[in-house]
Amino acid sequence: MSIVLGANQYGKAETRVVRVDRDADGHRVTDLNVSVALSGDMTDTHLTGANDKVLPTDTQKNTVYAFARDGVGEIEDFALRLARHFVDSQPTIGRARVRVERYPWARLELAGRPAHHSFSRSGEGTRTATVTYDGQRAWVVSGITDLTVLNSTGSEFWGYVRDPFTTLRETRDRVLATAVDASWRHEAADDVDWGKSYATARRALLEAFGETHSRSLQQTLYAMGERVLTNCPEVVEVRLRLPNKHHFLVDLAPFGLDNPNEVFHAADRPYGLIEGTVLRDDAPPADPAW
Repeated sequence: MSIVLGANQYGKAETRVVRVDRDADGHRVTDLNVSVALSGDMTDTHLTGANDKVLPTDTQKNTVYAFARDGVGEIEDFALRLARHFVDSQPTIGRARVRVERYPWARLELAGRPAHHSFSRSGEGTRTATVTYDGQRAWVVSGITDLTVLNSTGSEFWGYVRDPFTTLRETRDRVLATAVDASWRHEAADDVDWGKSYATARRALLEAFGETHSRSLQQTLYAMGERVLTNCPEVVEVRLRLPNKHHFLVDLAPFGLDNPNEVFHAADRPYGLIEGTVLRDDAPPADPAW
């Protein structure tokens, strides 16, 4: 039996960078969290400690800052620029993956108009982009996390399997809430209007959630993925992770009160976790590591 080195990568995780564009009519804040992972033939480094093929992770961090100096733009474009730079400029790097999270800031409303340079963090969800580049092909996956949504009615859950440990009561009217973690893969890495695509996909997720009369969170998940694919022809695959943010009806009978489906306990854990993929049947192969 022999022992060999398996798959490996290295990089700089979670470089926080904030860029302020100081436009005359109002400043713009771009707040990013950038993670870089590089891979190549690192056998000597792992077996002997030789570093002649290693681009220091500190250099990767500095590259992120230097590229931000030229402007960020859409985060997919920023990640593509970085990934291509690392692979194309370094002969020892065969593959780069760059993940970018963008935190939303909105200008304050002061005296009925947008403030010039004052902001608040908005709750519209965190935009994400992950780019993988191997020197020939690039894969782009856009997404959103922490998009919390709730339907106060229009959701049911009944007809499920029962066994000796089942205590959950069936319901024909429940609160359905989740924090959407969605990612969607683009067919191509070029000639995409990333801003428009993101806005369309986000709107499709919200509309499908709000318009679907749900008999299970799985049904809602499929409806959300299907709506993105229907509205975004450039997208070929959608992956969704939906934690069920349970709202349990509080028993007020001990206090001599009824509860006509109005007062709930919001439980943070444990929670149901529903995950799934919706894709076109002719979707091209994905990056194997996605």
